Amino acid sequence: MREYQKLLVVIDPTTDDQAALARAVELAEHSQAAITVFLSIFDLSYEMTSILSSQEREAMRQGVIDQRTAWLQDIIAPYQSRGLAIETKVIWHNRPFESIIQYAIEGDYHLIVKATHEHDKLKAVIFTPTDWHLLRKAPMPVLMVKEHDWSKNGKILCAVNVATEDADHDSLNEKIIKHGLDLAKKFSAELHLVNGYPGTPVNLAIELPDFDANNFTASVKMQHEQRVDYLAESFGIDPANCHVKEGLPEDVIPELAAELDAELVILGTIGRTALSAALIGNTAEHVIDSLNCDLLAIKPAGYKSPLETE
Repeated sequence: MREYQKLLVVIDPTTDDQAALARAVELAEHSQAAITVFLSIFDLSYEMTSILSSQEREAMRQGVIDQRTAWLQDIIAPYQSRGLAIETKVIWHNRPFESIIQYAIEGDYHLIVKATHEHDKLKAVIFTPTDWHLLRKAPMPVLMVKEHDWSKNGKILCAVNVATEDADHDSLNEKIIKHGLDLAKKFSAELHLVNGYPGTPVNLAIELPDFDANNFTASVKMQHEQRVDYLAESFGIDPANCHVKEGLPEDVIPELAAELDAELVILGTIGRTALSAALIGNTAEHVIDSLNCDLLAIKPAGYKSPLETE
């Protein structure tokens, strides 16, 4: 697995407190990675001013870009004294997610880092359209940063899917675990695996009087435990750190993350074919909404973003 040697940090223009940059600096200090802080800006009023010539409009846009670039320089100044390689990039673009992904692809960045927005009143994390587009369409891993600190000797939770013995799922599970192991090594963290398995379908218990729900559930649980244990053994993970729980993944994963006080959850996003190729799985979306820690979203091998040029 490639280490994160090039990090693209998406800056929040509404605040001077840049949680994504702080997290990226933590990562960079463990791997000597290069960081680019990136800001996508657009103001329709500059485009609508018909009394100005195209050259004058361009000059106005450039003035705003220069102003924002200077602001970014102020933000990165405290970190540059640590000897980190940090650059800035401001782009004028009316669709932020497109500019972020296209710049990340063209620059061969290994990781996109972005903070989520938190609603002050309810303390609920709100994912913006840009967040969702990045998770759905960026071909490289995306780290969504929340407020939970990354402490030394913390916990990283890898969500694996063992419901089917499918080559694509197996490959994605391995990719998730490899990312987890790499980060666990860098931060002296403890790696855990989590998997949710379905309970007994209610209609079976009702329609089949002789159906033994307990045996069915026990059988499903054992099958999932065996597959998770096999994964753990393959990567040298302590069996005590394997968690197989009854319930939907979108319930099981956030509950365990809170129980363990995990710093990071790593999960795979579903790659699909044809028109739905850009869609992230519904499970992942529900999990993200409920997490109180950072999330690292990993695409399957061979995933091609709809924004990648042929």
